[in-house]
Amino acid sequence: MGRFQGRTSTKFTGGKYKSFRSKRRSEIGREPTLTRISTPQRKVLRARGGNVKVATLNDKVANVYKPKEKKTVKAKIVTVKENPANPHFVQRNIMNRGTVIETDAGLAKITSRPGQDGVINAVLL
Repeated sequence: MGRFQGRTSTKFTGGKYKSFRSKRRSEIGREPTLTRISTPQRKVLRARGGNVKVATLNDKVANVYKPKEKKTVKAKIVTVKENPANPHFVQRNIMNRGTVIETDAGLAKITSRPGQDGVINAVLL
């Protein structure tokens, strides 16, 4: 079932808004992309205006930035340590922006949006 991201037809009081137009293709949403730790897998999606959006479904490595050395290295993701979006995502190893992951370089916080950007960028803690 699709998700509608346009204006709702009901007011908070329970009354109805008068419809001034029909639903639009651009108002359709989609299910969230739950990025996991596994063999790399990406999905290309059509975005507004015919643009392309790459969603990361699974990935094993992250681009980790080391602030002291001012260098970025590719690090293997071991596990998810903390997720402020949803505590249950830690058990399921689901990654999104703000997730603290354990890599072979150390603990890092994800700064990109893997389900929207198609890449996992992180900063070493």
